[in-house]
Amino acid sequence: MDILVIGGAGYIGSHVARYCADRGIHVDVLDNLSTGTRDNLFPDYGFFEEDILNYQALLRVMKRGYSAVVHLAAAKAAGESMLKPEKYSVQNLTGTINILNAACEAGIPRIVFSSSAAIYGEPKYLPIDEEHPKEPENFYGFTKLEIERLLGWYDRLKGLKYAALRYFNAAGYDPEGRVCGLERNPANLLPVIMEVAVGLRPQIDVFGTDYPTPDGSGVRDYIHVTDLADAHYRALLALVDGKDSFSVNLGSERGLSVLEMIDAARRITGKPIPARITGRRPGDPATLIASSTRAKSLLGWEARYSDPETLIATSWHAYSKKYRHAQ
Repeated sequence: MDILVIGGAGYIGSHVARYCADRGIHVDVLDNLSTGTRDNLFPDYGFFEEDILNYQALLRVMKRGYSAVVHLAAAKAAGESMLKPEKYSVQNLTGTINILNAACEAGIPRIVFSSSAAIYGEPKYLPIDEEHPKEPENFYGFTKLEIERLLGWYDRLKGLKYAALRYFNAAGYDPEGRVCGLERNPANLLPVIMEVAVGLRPQIDVFGTDYPTPDGSGVRDYIHVTDLADAHYRALLALVDGKDSFSVNLGSERGLSVLEMIDAARRITGKPIPARITGRRPGDPATLIASSTRAKSLLGWEARYSDPETLIATSWHAYSKKYRHAQ
């Protein structure tokens, strides 16, 4: 199998690319390196430094011929999306339309799409399954939901088969320590905690401690990036084997609060990690916890690395390796 991993120099994409290559799939990566890094590229990959907004360049690469495309190129900060919807419209919607059109023109029959639990919005019930109402509370989630709708139409009209993988909160790093290129300007909780631990930030802001949760801080379902990579690999195999298009949640099925993650990180890193309580951010639900039953039944997938100790320890290894003074 030959695949093109779009966004494969980024945080999640680099883990997906390495995991698939380790299992005998030929991997090419396309990335504009705006948030990804060359540190995440390996000698056994082909690499194309291109932008998904450049349709002709995208098409030229896709015409090399691939069994499938894995699409992970997106702006992904929920808070920023509420301030800069124009950025998310262009990057996520226009960029994805270019990918879909180029894939169809190049004759690529399959796509695995990096979707998000943000499509669901405030939970009506927990855990959240795939039939949960889809009412995103931030513009980022809106773009992911619109892309899933586009995928449905492209399947119906063009025969492009897809797997939409609805991530909950991705975290952690390669347990083998090979993929360790760090995110630039991260917005997600655990990398921000790590930046405080290594001294890049003076403190972490906790956005609200007045939620209806056990300690008042937001509760999320954290899924290790290696578990996500395994799900992409299994989704590719399922599509190649002829399975119809599908959408599945990917989560650990357990919730951890912001304050719990900070306390665990203090324990594992041995660093003080100062925290400042601030107000809630618009569009942030109190609790998000997944049901991954469908992924288990369709793909034989389950989370194996998503306990808090592994999430934090693998992250700390990557950060302390780069910032050795922090050890």
